[in-house]
Amino acid sequence: MEASGNKNIQYPASELVLGGKNTIYHLGISPQDIAPSILLVGDQDRVALISNYFDSVRHRSQHREFVVHTGTYKGKEISVVSTGIGTDNIDIVINELDALFNIDLIHRVNKEEHTPLKLIRIGTCGILQPHIPVHSFILSGNALGFDNVAHFYQMEFSASEKQTEVEMRHHLQLPSTIQPYFTSSSETLLKELSSEETFTGITVTSSGFYGPQGRALRIPLSTYQLNERLESFEASDGSKIVNFEMETSALYVLGKALGHDCLTICLGVANRAKQEFSDNYHPHMERLIQYVLERI
Repeated sequence: MEASGNKNIQYPASELVLGGKNTIYHLGISPQDIAPSILLVGDQDRVALISNYFDSVRHRSQHREFVVHTGTYKGKEISVVSTGIGTDNIDIVINELDALFNIDLIHRVNKEEHTPLKLIRIGTCGILQPHIPVHSFILSGNALGFDNVAHFYQMEFSASEKQTEVEMRHHLQLPSTIQPYFTSSSETLLKELSSEETFTGITVTSSGFYGPQGRALRIPLSTYQLNERLESFEASDGSKIVNFEMETSALYVLGKALGHDCLTICLGVANRAKQEFSDNYHPHMERLIQYVLERI
């Protein structure tokens, strides 16, 4: 579903918040600073790690936790943007990236022509299936959102997405206070990045790292054995839940609503079922970055 928007609306200063020199408020960049093919990373340091592979870099900036590098790789212009951690930051980043391309920031109105973006998140995750080794490349074909971002917008979901959500609610036995949603990646990007090196399945996006992902330190959990139920779930199409992370559901649901292609590919740094954690994932992250760059 692509957001239609009101072509005649003029966004007031309190809603479309801008900085100086025609910059969007949180990212701190102008439309000319960003390319329509964008790699999203959580870690600020990962931006330079990626742009070091570029043939040239024409823009570098940092505002708060949002680092932006734009350059050229093998003749193609690409931007890298750090989002920080969590779906709350994804809500900021996706809305502001879309505004840079699809809203006239000077006149504060929607542009007549829509510019679709290619948004690929490169991150880390925890693996939920015991057969998937640590340091595997994992593609999020779908995402189950334990966050609330989608519930603040008028969203449309496909019949298959709604059906899988119902199946999951029944299987997972979640407390009534948790209202998940189920959404899908870009099929085009999924085909581009799939290979014999990748695993594909359903990603669970959590609103935190500890309790929301089944980790209990000094506070008891209200979702006892949730990870075991996640591991054992199988959708009617055969899909299984393969990993935990903290951004993908919001990326997919907002990106689709705004008419963009979105995909997450993660490096598995922990296997939760086997209680394993990587002793050094950094060289494997560099390999994942090269894998993505060669395919986009």
